[in-house]
Amino acid sequence: MQFLLGLSRAVDRFSEWVGQFVRWLVLAAVLISAGNAIMRKAFDISSNAYLEIQWYLFAGVFMLGAGYVFLKNAHVRIDFISSRLSLRTNTIIDILGIVLVIFPLCWMMIELSWPLFRGAWISGEVSSNAGGLIRWPVLLLLPVGFALLVLQSASELIKRIAYLTGHNPHPFPVEQEKSAEEQLLEALQAQAAVQDASKQPQAR
Repeated sequence: MQFLLGLSRAVDRFSEWVGQFVRWLVLAAVLISAGNAIMRKAFDISSNAYLEIQWYLFAGVFMLGAGYVFLKNAHVRIDFISSRLSLRTNTIIDILGIVLVIFPLCWMMIELSWPLFRGAWISGEVSSNAGGLIRWPVLLLLPVGFALLVLQSASELIKRIAYLTGHNPHPFPVEQEKSAEEQLLEALQAQAAVQDASKQPQAR
């Protein structure tokens, strides 16, 4: 199990690196979108290539970032249900979800998307829009993205099994125990408390 946990940590580090890379894609998409809007409004210059590269970048963020989101335990949960279940029960549910849903789904999507990428690569398929981009880079994101999700899912499966067998103290990232909604609520409550304190009359 220690070997598997070491392998899991290596996968986590790789997913962390991918997540940091994906952040730059977000910045690139924002800059290109803003530049395209400025050129269109100010100089009446536009290109389908600018629009399509935004779509490509968005697809890259969505597909390549799925494994990173799983690493951070930031995917959507039904909080009003999961918060009422024990940590062990949530761990078992996650294991069943990984084995019965994520692995089969990713395998199916890789099987279906790889021929699409390969066909576009061989044929040199280009967008039908005037001035459009070649298609194979965005089609490649499909099998690569699902492969990254499979890799991180295997890491999460190892961590959850290790928790159930007593080899890991916690199945989820400790810094992500609270959901984003819970963290936002705590921040708003803290801000309200500060505002209330500032409105109270100063003691003389």
